[in-house]
Amino acid sequence: MRPRPGNGWLQGRSGGGDGRHSCNRADAETGRCPIKAFSRIVLLAAGLGHGGEPAAAAPQRSAWFGDLQVHTMYSTHSFLRRNHRTTPDDAYRYAKGGAIPHPRGGEVKLSGPPLDFLAVTDHADFMGAALPLLHLANDSPRGYPVSETVRRAVVRLVESGRLQEVRRRAWRRTVEAAERHNEPGRFTTFIGYEWAFRLHGSNLHRHVVFGSADVPALPLGPRYSRGPEDLWDWLDRQRGQGIEALAIPHNMDKSRGLAFPETDWKGRPIDRAFAEKRLRNEPVVEIIQEKGVSETHPLFSPNDEWADFQTFRYYDGRESPVGDYYRQGLKRGLAIERRIGVNPYRFGAVGGSDSKLGAGAFDEADFFKSRLEPHERGSAYPEEQGGWEGYRTPHVATHGSAGLTGLWAEENTRAALFRALRRRETFATSGPRLRVRFFGGFGLAQGIEQSRDPVAAGYAHGAPMGGVLTGAAGSAPDFFVWAMRDPRSGRLQRAQIVKGWLEDGEARERVFDVACSGGLEPDPDSHRCPDNGARVDLADCSVSRDRGAAELRTVWTDPDFDAGQPGFYYVRVLENPSCRWSTWDAVRAGIEPNPVLPPVIQERAWSSPVWYAPGGP
Repeated sequence: MRPRPGNGWLQGRSGGGDGRHSCNRADAETGRCPIKAFSRIVLLAAGLGHGGEPAAAAPQRSAWFGDLQVHTMYSTHSFLRRNHRTTPDDAYRYAKGGAIPHPRGGEVKLSGPPLDFLAVTDHADFMGAALPLLHLANDSPRGYPVSETVRRAVVRLVESGRLQEVRRRAWRRTVEAAERHNEPGRFTTFIGYEWAFRLHGSNLHRHVVFGSADVPALPLGPRYSRGPEDLWDWLDRQRGQGIEALAIPHNMDKSRGLAFPETDWKGRPIDRAFAEKRLRNEPVVEIIQEKGVSETHPLFSPNDEWADFQTFRYYDGRESPVGDYYRQGLKRGLAIERRIGVNPYRFGAVGGSDSKLGAGAFDEADFFKSRLEPHERGSAYPEEQGGWEGYRTPHVATHGSAGLTGLWAEENTRAALFRALRRRETFATSGPRLRVRFFGGFGLAQGIEQSRDPVAAGYAHGAPMGGVLTGAAGSAPDFFVWAMRDPRSGRLQRAQIVKGWLEDGEARERVFDVACSGGLEPDPDSHRCPDNGARVDLADCSVSRDRGAAELRTVWTDPDFDAGQPGFYYVRVLENPSCRWSTWDAVRAGIEPNPVLPPVIQERAWSSPVWYAPGGP
């Protein structure tokens, strides 16, 4: 039986920064290198020493990739976007490599290998409420009923007292679909839903993921909540009954500053009970999906040249950067912890799609999500009108392909993957399945130097991503960074460490390039890698194939470490530039790329942080 994505072949390869030692002969189906092409360091990292003897005891964890947020026709807003055919069963079939129907005709299928896990997260409120309108959708000349028709039908359903019955039936079908498709060891399904709460126009949405098949009879919806604290209290009550679940905030960039506030949502200063409750129920946040990236914004990170990546531009019909971002939340958490002793924003990073089709488009060259939206404000498809004239750049044009969640876990099962989410040993990517290892520790460099297994040394002498370092005996922490490219995607350009810290009560940040491709070294003053010369031909989207690395690996020591300053560190890995989806559309249509949109992007990955706490975790 051929290995499935995510098994023990994921530990990487050795080789120079120019990637000369990368695999040249990959399996036609999996795209993975035959085992004999792997070097000695891979066997060591996988837990084998010289001659195959066991290495030092360490968790044997592999990278598994999946999507924790997709919607089907059971969500009313998906139904309004012409999705009248995709059920939870379809979503799981797609994730496992099957073809499913697209509302605009034809079928869609993953352009890469199957996913390792998936969560279907239809909206709790009105779940399944639009399904009785299928006859209207089929009879409509445009293929979907107008919003007012759906609204009136839902109002009648509420007034009749049958809404809970309809929701309960849709939830039962959702759970049953997840159980049908769960294959421990091969493919994992998570039972979940979305809690889509809005407060004063801000987006405080969460998707809820359950850790097992034990779930409540009906999920809590935002109609029955006054804010996120009600959701956390409900999750605590479920946990008290043996039902384990966690909530994952997303689209923080649309929160109008309320995603990671300094007060609670009633304006009261955050206290220890509030912080512990949030920390307990929300260990990770989603920093990338089709609707944008919530890592940071150029206005808030002016010294970060890569801050403007798939940035969400429009909110309520106008361009606005107001919102909260991952890095802002991490920094704010340091200040709150200094005040109350608990950091409510000690969260890891995950990615997702938020697909309304039950099918994430994880490849910019095959970004079919844009072909689902009805564009009342102008076409997003240049081939439909022969050019960009009249193209009004609707908000969907600033979207990008879906993100993915990477989990480091012992096996592909609900229990193991859920534990990875709980301990924040997670990373997010913009779509490619590039893998990131990240450890921090005092004396870690020496431990790795003396060990035949750097991963085992990372666990033995430090903390993995999601962990906390405490105390310091006058020395700076070392960080082990290991990034491996996706053989189906671009080569790696650089690996960076983003540092945030608290100095004189003020949260600060800095980006360090720590590993460069092509044998290059970061400048000691600017901490930036030189240009590696990788280019994109916009005429056909071809890229430089002799630039970039198959892997980047280094041990880095913080040159500005102060033992008295709490802080965090996370890794960001950048690929060489490649075409954005809108440029791919232009190439296919035989026209110039849209001049108001970036022609290229740099695919990337983000690790969860390692925190440093002077006084303890």
